[in-house]
Amino acid sequence: MEKRAIFGTYDRKELDAQYNNRERFPDYAAYFRKWADDSARTRESLSGKLDVSYGEHPKQTLDIFPADGTNAAINLFIHGGYWQSLDKSDFSYVARGFVPHDVTTIVINYALAPGDGMDEIVRQNRAAVAWTWENAEAFGADRERIQVSGHSAGGHLVAMLLATDWTSFAPGLPRDVVKTGCAISGLFDLEPIRLCYLNEVLGMDEAEAARNSPVRLSYTVATPLLIAVGALESDEYHRQAHAMETVWRSLGYPTEVMDATDLDHFTIADRLGSSDSEIVQAQLPHIRS
Repeated sequence: MEKRAIFGTYDRKELDAQYNNRERFPDYAAYFRKWADDSARTRESLSGKLDVSYGEHPKQTLDIFPADGTNAAINLFIHGGYWQSLDKSDFSYVARGFVPHDVTTIVINYALAPGDGMDEIVRQNRAAVAWTWENAEAFGADRERIQVSGHSAGGHLVAMLLATDWTSFAPGLPRDVVKTGCAISGLFDLEPIRLCYLNEVLGMDEAEAARNSPVRLSYTVATPLLIAVGALESDEYHRQAHAMETVWRSLGYPTEVMDATDLDHFTIADRLGSSDSEIVQAQLPHIRS
């Protein structure tokens, strides 16, 4: 039977394989357990304000892990899970990477598919950023130094936040609410996502995939963007990373791609809990500036 390509040179089976990280890296379950355990210990060892509401939807909550000092920079972290799984409680451990550097860490929760679609997921993350800017002083942080970072689907949402017209989104917000971004193993072109097995849950049509594809959007603020991808990740993840880099460079905006040696889709996220890791250290100069 002749091969039927549906995206680039990939047929459906090949495209599915490019994005099926659980099949590609079968030890993923051990990392999920590790993250849950590390996160539980983080919540016990670091003072935090948990399950703070930032909107009406029951999933619109966030956990705040303040730095010790005042006027600390802020790292807003968005978890992955292909917009359909995992929870902020699985990623409290990220605070262990940043709080020791006097960076207040906020982990965002948001609604998941299939209960809510991509447009609503994006809106909720925008609402979390707006809430943070409006309330930062109450938890001793500096709203003029907000970074957004995220892994996998969270990396996609980082780029969507950089495309946001904040002055239209909420009254009183400046156009440059977000000062820097870090997208780790991100997804910036949702057309292959629409065409592969993931869309069986996401349910995107072509128009929704297009308007939520960062590589197709406009960016009016020259926000520095760090794009990180594990060296062991699939070709599609590398294509996605370099496609976003191309957009940023075409605009003349500051960007860097980190090809993390010997790391895969899960080990790169695991390194976010280590304050001395390369992926954490690379973000600090941008957050603190």
